[in-house]
Amino acid sequence: METAKKGKPFGFYVCALGFTFERMAFYTVKYLLAIWIATNTTSGGLGLDDAKGAAISASFVAWTYITPMIGGYLADHFISPRLCVQIGMLLMGVGYIISGMATDLKMVWVMIVLVAVGTGFFKGNLSGVNGLLFSDQEELDEAFSIQYSFVNIGSFIGTTFIAVLATSGKMSFTGVFTLCGALLIIDLIWFTVGGKKALGEAGKTPFKKDTREFVSEEKRAAAAAPLTSGDKKKVVAVILLTLLSAVFWMLWYMAYMPAYYRFGYGDGDAFLNKANWYIGSFQIPTSWFDSVNALVCIILGPVLAVVWRKLSQRPQGDMSMFRKTALGCILLGVSYLVMVLANNIAGDNGQCSVMWLALVCLLMSVGEMVFSPLGNSFISKFAPAKLLGLLLGVWPIAVFLAQQLYPRLYAFLNTMDFTKGYGGCAVVVIVFGAILWGFSNKLESWGTSEE
Repeated sequence: METAKKGKPFGFYVCALGFTFERMAFYTVKYLLAIWIATNTTSGGLGLDDAKGAAISASFVAWTYITPMIGGYLADHFISPRLCVQIGMLLMGVGYIISGMATDLKMVWVMIVLVAVGTGFFKGNLSGVNGLLFSDQEELDEAFSIQYSFVNIGSFIGTTFIAVLATSGKMSFTGVFTLCGALLIIDLIWFTVGGKKALGEAGKTPFKKDTREFVSEEKRAAAAAPLTSGDKKKVVAVILLTLLSAVFWMLWYMAYMPAYYRFGYGDGDAFLNKANWYIGSFQIPTSWFDSVNALVCIILGPVLAVVWRKLSQRPQGDMSMFRKTALGCILLGVSYLVMVLANNIAGDNGQCSVMWLALVCLLMSVGEMVFSPLGNSFISKFAPAKLLGLLLGVWPIAVFLAQQLYPRLYAFLNTMDFTKGYGGCAVVVIVFGAILWGFSNKLESWGTSEE
């Protein structure tokens, strides 16, 4: 078949697997930081409380959403993007290795800084190098959809297999952190050796020198277009959705904390063990709560792509981005209601089935898949060309804000009755979703306004 002959260039797999290795390490450390910090010192942890574990894990994630804007700027104007990717892999690897020697939070903060800076050099620039391998927009869209699957495969492997090495006692926590560092060094070798010929000239010079025809036309059009009153309405619509996304991500990330600590098990006072994690004689690792999310993303990615395409073929067209966002918020709110129900089933001293937590993760993961991948697409369609880069840069700030806020909210909710606190969060996000659904037609009209 002709399509089989074309395939993807080998350089695509060099870049895509680069994300797989990096995500293996990242999601392993994201989970283990929360667990390790709250685990008793006699079991290799730091013996701190769950609020501190949530705060450090959140900080680890938060700063990786800010630094890619700086790394992208450097790769746009000054430094070879391929060199940026290599620097990023090296810094992240060294950071994880340093965390493997940590005995207190000081060395953890050194790791967080190195990984954040490394991610800044790595994340957007590796996607940029991969994009340079394709000559037209249609190929590019398909390639990034497949790359997203490689990302989730990495996170799935990390939480399903690598993190379990620490929680099962087969390796120490710090030993697994060191292993994550080794994964980034392997990633660096793979990208350097595999990409030497496979990437050709792609990414050897700053991105501003990109001369592909469709990119050049877009840049010229963006530079010439003036802002209109219709453009200003579009900007307002983007900002409103960005603020709502901060609320969504705040509650989305916080959902992991009661799953780890209240319903999860471990060696420390923070773990309340309100769920029965056994199926027969097998005790399910708590990191598999994260794995369900990655697996749902891997499965639903192509499924939802078909769903959106089918909807777009209707006379009324696809469901608007605002309604998809509203649906994602409502699903997240329902997941919180299920968590409250699970807590009530467990009671003061009992346990609920772990299947309730599986349902929580399924609902929040479907909500994520409806909400998350569409953000950049939405901004690309709605944002005025003159402000496209700026507004694409603002979108990740919502996740940064969410990471800064949810540990504080989590600590506050620890002082309240679980049903009132988490039930209240469910009501807030469901109401937000319902309001957005109600105003979606109005907001959609702003996005198409040319006045």
